[in-house]
Amino acid sequence: MAATHSEYRGYLRNTVDMEAGQHRFHSVQSSEPTYRPLLFGTLAVMGLLQVASSVAILLHLTGYLQEVDLTTAPHRPIESEPVLDALRDPKKPKRCKPSRESLPSAHLPIKPHQEYSKKSEKKAITIDWEELHVYRQKMGYQRGKLLVEESGFYYVYAKTCFRYYTLTPEDSSSQAGTPAVDVSNTQLIQYVYHESIKQNSKAVLLMKAGSTMRWNSMSYNMYCAQQGRGVRLEEGDALFVNVSNAWMLDPEGEGTYFGAIKLGN
Repeated sequence: MAATHSEYRGYLRNTVDMEAGQHRFHSVQSSEPTYRPLLFGTLAVMGLLQVASSVAILLHLTGYLQEVDLTTAPHRPIESEPVLDALRDPKKPKRCKPSRESLPSAHLPIKPHQEYSKKSEKKAITIDWEELHVYRQKMGYQRGKLLVEESGFYYVYAKTCFRYYTLTPEDSSSQAGTPAVDVSNTQLIQYVYHESIKQNSKAVLLMKAGSTMRWNSMSYNMYCAQQGRGVRLEEGDALFVNVSNAWMLDPEGEGTYFGAIKLGN
């Protein structure tokens, strides 16, 4: 009987608790509709503020643009570069800067009609260059040597061409009794020397190029050596070119020449 009474009290308590829970649940649901109008109102106010600010900015910019009248602005001359002016008006002459003073330079072709002895074939001989009707600017020349008249950094270059061909019957008859030269193992070397005024005009080898050729004495043969480099030269220095087997030099200035040009200080 006691168990029945306790079960009845528990049933009453559970029923009360359930009713209380349902009451709280209904109270939460009943409060939800009160938040929705507030949320919608806040969003509407924010939207209106954003639209109002956009309209205000647009009106401000429009008013600013209307205040600026380009037609009433004072006309001022526009200064431009001479190059731009020349591009706009092709008839207008361009303003050119005065040309720089020409730099020291020289180009010397080989002196024609030179005769070198075949007996000195193993000895290097200084080439004699053409000194008349050649290009020389602020550089001197004397006995095969190019003289420096202005100190600076120069580019020096040289080219020598050698050739050998079979003598014609007329040449052979004129040179009767002259021993034939063996060209089967010929050494053709080009040397470029620099005489420094600071070293008491001592000749220093600046460049060297060449080859040992195995030529055929019964056909036409030709070989060219070309080289160049930059070097610091002082006023009073000299440059010259030596070659072995000078009697084989090509006498044409297009194949054998020597020169220098100043690149800077």
